Amino acid sequence: MLAPRVRASALAPVTVLVLVVCGLLSLGAVTAEVGWRGLLPGLALAAVPVGPVLATVLWLDRHEAEPPHLLAFAFGWGACVASLGALVLNTGASRLLDGAVGDVTNTSVVVAPVVEEVLKGLGVLLLLLRQRRQFDGVVDGIVYAAFVGVGFAYLENVLYLGRALGDDQPDSLVVVFVLRCLVSPFAHPLFTMAVGVGLGIAARHRSPGRRVGAPVLGLVVAVVLHALWNASASSGVASFVELFLLLQVPVFAAAVAVAVVARVRESRLIVRHLQVYARTGWLGESEVAVLASSRARRQARSAAAGRGGRAAAQAVREFQETATELAFRRDRLRRGTVESSAQEELDLLEQLARQRREVLALLP
Repeated sequence: MLAPRVRASALAPVTVLVLVVCGLLSLGAVTAEVGWRGLLPGLALAAVPVGPVLATVLWLDRHEAEPPHLLAFAFGWGACVASLGALVLNTGASRLLDGAVGDVTNTSVVVAPVVEEVLKGLGVLLLLLRQRRQFDGVVDGIVYAAFVGVGFAYLENVLYLGRALGDDQPDSLVVVFVLRCLVSPFAHPLFTMAVGVGLGIAARHRSPGRRVGAPVLGLVVAVVLHALWNASASSGVASFVELFLLLQVPVFAAAVAVAVVARVRESRLIVRHLQVYARTGWLGESEVAVLASSRARRQARSAAAGRGGRAAAQAVREFQETATELAFRRDRLRRGTVESSAQEELDLLEQLARQRREVLALLP
């Protein structure tokens, strides 16, 4: 039997191949509808909100930054796999409904929210199932879900912007760009974050009820929010603005509050679980205090950079991340969501000690 790391390495090329093939098929489908004239400018314009939205999401994940390759997978799943699935299933479901019940005048409210949120949520679920050690709770669920949502929104915006470019009506292009890229860049990430919160809760509990119920409830919330959003977008500017102010803004504020509260909970978790290592001499009390504060961690990295350059700052970051992994590991053990492994804990502690020596060697 292959070891887990070998299996993961073997799956990596397959994963990349699937993302690339799905991405090319998605781009091909978009190009067939909007042409090269719409595709190339659409790719550029749709990229405008991507950086700021992703930066905002990463700001929430400062205790234990997620591995870049997993974030890339999440974005790729949304932009390539979920988008392709939505293009195929939305069209197919619309035709089936049309044949069964007659003209379906607004499939964007009836069909699209269910199809798209299920497809996006599957990407987050795969990360939970395949990368359990990197999925510790609500904050991780929010981050991965948001990356999936941003990826999906990117390709969807390319399609809508490409259509507007093909209409040869500058006013239409401006309206689409403002509404989709400037006013509501967090829409798709926000919907999928509901699923991420549900999966984050499931990751922290052994109860079958919570493990199943929380993700299902998150999916229902995502679908309802998505349906309301699509309904407002197709009901005229007045309805769109009204729903945006009365529903989307409060929901966004609530999502930010949930993320911030979850991050504060993580700070307390770090303090609680690292105290045992302070008592046994693996960490100092002052180190635990720094590790529990995002601001103090950032200041420690900045101070290291000032004294020893980028290498010292990176060494401090790695020390912080290993210590955080120790805290989260103890929390998973306490909750019974992973099996106990004394060797794994010892390996992390030895890695922590080695990283401390590297930090001290790099600081003059």
